[in-house]
Amino acid sequence: MSDYLNSVASFAELRSAQNGTWDNISPEFAARMKHQNRFQNGLDIARYTAGIMRQDMADYDADSSQYTQSLGCWHGFIGQQKLLAIKKHHGTTSKRYLYLSGWMIAALRSEFGPLPDQSMHEKTTVPGLIEELYTFLRQADARELGHLFHDLDAARSAGDAVREKAVLNAIDNYETHVVPIIADIDAGFGNEEATYLLAKKMIEAGACAIQVENQVSDAKQCGHQDGKVTVPHEDFLAKINAIRYAFLELGVDDGVIVARTDSLGAGLTQKIPVSRDPGDLAYKYNAFLETEAVESAEDVREGDVVIKQDGKLVRPVRLANGLYRFKPGTGEARCVLDSITSLQNGADLLWIETEKPHVGQIGGMVDEIRKVIPNAKLVYNNSPSFNWTLNFRQQVFDAWVEKGKDVSAYERDKLMSVEYDGTELGVEADKWIQSFQADSSRQAGIFHHLITLPTYHTAALSTDNLARGYFGAEGMLAYVEGVQRKEIRQGIACVRHQDMAGSNMGDDHKEYFAGEAALKAGGKDNTMNQFG
Repeated sequence: MSDYLNSVASFAELRSAQNGTWDNISPEFAARMKHQNRFQNGLDIARYTAGIMRQDMADYDADSSQYTQSLGCWHGFIGQQKLLAIKKHHGTTSKRYLYLSGWMIAALRSEFGPLPDQSMHEKTTVPGLIEELYTFLRQADARELGHLFHDLDAARSAGDAVREKAVLNAIDNYETHVVPIIADIDAGFGNEEATYLLAKKMIEAGACAIQVENQVSDAKQCGHQDGKVTVPHEDFLAKINAIRYAFLELGVDDGVIVARTDSLGAGLTQKIPVSRDPGDLAYKYNAFLETEAVESAEDVREGDVVIKQDGKLVRPVRLANGLYRFKPGTGEARCVLDSITSLQNGADLLWIETEKPHVGQIGGMVDEIRKVIPNAKLVYNNSPSFNWTLNFRQQVFDAWVEKGKDVSAYERDKLMSVEYDGTELGVEADKWIQSFQADSSRQAGIFHHLITLPTYHTAALSTDNLARGYFGAEGMLAYVEGVQRKEIRQGIACVRHQDMAGSNMGDDHKEYFAGEAALKAGGKDNTMNQFG
């Protein structure tokens, strides 16, 4: 017997034990509501999705073509529509996640209004968005299962046993829209206790993977901005420990921690860690400091900090704001050390924030990391902060120069120009962009590719297109031709927006609760019937 029919039978048995007081309760309706609410809370989701991520990581270790992808979403509806589209176009949600971007929370969800990505937004907004995303994904499940239940009723009414069996099979094997979310906790919003408390809220909301970065919490900057300041390894590892304890306390034993290093673009540190033994972590961190030799007390100014380094007294270069400067050109070496240290101390995945999408640069760092951690894997930001067109056209240009190919028809600094779109170089660059994710997963250890804020840009672009026409000469045709007609012909589910918002589910519930007395919204006068 199918799982669904077993559930119906179980509720029928439970009803019969109530001595007639539950006779108004339909076992079938109860079974339907239970199937439409598979996940009882966020911890159910976190445990389920953590298992998915762990299996995906194992699949990638066995075959680098099995990388995973996600798109950043700033609202539950956007996340829901992404997953509906994935299932519609690709048939399965396997290897597809959602990303929760701290940048988009700051820009779009803060009560202060739009903010830069500097951890100034309310920390409670982060778990709030996780809960919202999963609320919408669960509603997508309930809606689609509701349609299947109507199909089941229709098959039974028609006496079509073959169709009934097929629908029951679809119900029993239904694939949920609930997928892993990699959630950005920024630099932890305070000390390690603050990080632990926020991590708990995020996990309770459903997060199975938390990304934390090694910047100073109260001076956090977007990874693609200047002025980044890192913390010593000991400080960062305390926050990794805090997140792991939060996972373990809540019973998500296989929760995933993504350790992000901003060292490639961060030339400053806030403090000098205490080294107790030559070669310890603090010693390695301090070795990257830019210093000046101290020969005598005359070389030391009032208030200067002096440390002993390899048997010599040196003065770390300190800026007017009290921050210390790293030696120029040490970013990649610091990224490698950060990454190895994080993986050796509880992190599961790495995130290296780079200034350009270059397979060779990323792969070079990963090769060094894998000399120590052979199965090291990256989460990589396919960032909208990169000018992808210009970057890859210049990469192709440089590769052609190295091969001795004639590039006299191109100006390297002007390759963004539309005049190069149909050229041999432009076409080749587009091929490199198209294959970037597969290439870098194969050559640079990237397990997960994400775009942090794509829906920020798609919302702006689509709104611009509609506003241009609707408030201009096109009038209503701008909406009809540019939006609704495309929705209908592309089979976009939310063209029936009342159904997407839950109107039909509400009608079902009214019928469950009130029977023939239910006042339903989906009758013949509902204008949604125009969409079939």
